[in-house]
Amino acid sequence: MQIKPQIYCFTYAGGNASFFDEIEKDLPSYDLVKVEYPGHGSRHRERCANSFSELADDICPEMERTYKGGAYALFGYSMGSIVLAEVLRRILSEGRMPIPDRVFLAAHEPHSKAELVGFTENELDEWVKERTIKFGAVPETLMNNKVFWRTYIPLYRADYSIIGKYRFEHLDLKTNIPATIFYSETDTPLTEMRGWKNHFVGDIDFYRYEGSHFFIRQHHKEMAAIIGSSLHKRE
Repeated sequence: MQIKPQIYCFTYAGGNASFFDEIEKDLPSYDLVKVEYPGHGSRHRERCANSFSELADDICPEMERTYKGGAYALFGYSMGSIVLAEVLRRILSEGRMPIPDRVFLAAHEPHSKAELVGFTENELDEWVKERTIKFGAVPETLMNNKVFWRTYIPLYRADYSIIGKYRFEHLDLKTNIPATIFYSETDTPLTEMRGWKNHFVGDIDFYRYEGSHFFIRQHHKEMAAIIGSSLHKRE
């Protein structure tokens, strides 16, 4: 039986692996490995990672365990783009897995977010809450639900804290692995997303979508078509 090409998927800040359920339906010829971060989703009883390095330490052995051989790709959405970059850096430096055929990055420019450093815990919680609502990540029915926020604020706080500490200027990654970049001009403008060309110096494509940060919700079918056609050319 032929092995389906795998796509390892890394989700957004505060998110869980189920974020990729919709686009998974649009890619039946591929095996989507929807990575769950510690402290999130099905791993909610675990401690959240304190850095992207720690997160990569957690993810890479699991990728090695689940890799079936053959073609594979990486797909990072929002915070998941940073996770992808750190995981890919490990793959290239350690050589414990083959090089992926292509990477897909969405909704996160390669710029440090130093403005997240220096908040008190309460200030960060309020900032996270406002930003999460603005991004459309919270259903209207839950915006004033205290039980919801008690559950999710610690996740968002943990993730935004490590985003704030991350420095793209220290990212030692430059590769000719083909890359596809998805973005929304109103969220992460092309002028900023072009910064990925400093790290992916080979074939790189940019695709613009209308909508807010979570444009994948409206455009998952179009994105899946691009992912499928991009990988098919490499097979």
